[in-house]
Amino acid sequence: MALIQCSFFSEVLSLSTTMTVILPQETHNQIGMKGTVKKDRHPTLYLLHGFSDDDSIWLRRTSIERYVAELGLAVVMPQVHHSFYTNMEYGNDYWTFLTEELPALARSFFPLSERREDNFVAGLSMGGYGAFKWALAKPDQIAAAASLSGVLDIASRKETADDHIGRAFRFVFGEKQISNTEHDLFWLLKKLQQSNQPRPKLYQACGTEDHLYKDNVKFTEICKNTDLDLTVDYSSGTHEWGYWDEKIQSVLKWLPINN
Repeated sequence: MALIQCSFFSEVLSLSTTMTVILPQETHNQIGMKGTVKKDRHPTLYLLHGFSDDDSIWLRRTSIERYVAELGLAVVMPQVHHSFYTNMEYGNDYWTFLTEELPALARSFFPLSERREDNFVAGLSMGGYGAFKWALAKPDQIAAAASLSGVLDIASRKETADDHIGRAFRFVFGEKQISNTEHDLFWLLKKLQQSNQPRPKLYQACGTEDHLYKDNVKFTEICKNTDLDLTVDYSSGTHEWGYWDEKIQSVLKWLPINN
């Protein structure tokens, strides 16, 4: 694999930012690993960080580079600070950055596939919300999305957040209502059901001892009334990296990567 820590300028954000990128490499003599390249333009997983982290965290807390080596899968990990992958009320347009500028820039820098069936997104906690939001709001871009311990009931979380996260919510969403808006995953589910757009595959995992477990169960129950292909993975676990390191491996096995 090739590991690239990429610094670049974002026109949307009007600032220099970073992304961490893993690219497939064909290897035969590397001890303990074998790398695979399956296509000229690589299928791509956009892997999103959580509230307290940055674009380096998946590499530092898991063995994601080793896990994807034989899959021929590129991984793009962006930096979005506390934005909740949203065009902030008092801040930058991170939703536009994530869903429009980032893929275009990444494809201009690296040989990444533009085809919907080759593009996936996953994330943990805040990133789980971002992953499902992207897939549900723009299903023409994303074939499959995975949420690990995701903040899936964002409206309720905004009302009950503590001072630290509550301040971030106010910067992101202001004082506006979230329910029944483009920020609300339940509203996006309903809107998608009423459309003729393609349906992304979804994978949802959360530990049964996680403080976000009830929010995740609520999403599962609502999703049952849709025609979406949802895989649910509830097992013992809390909001921590041992759980996410295990579950990202399950996500990679689940992804519909075409050979």
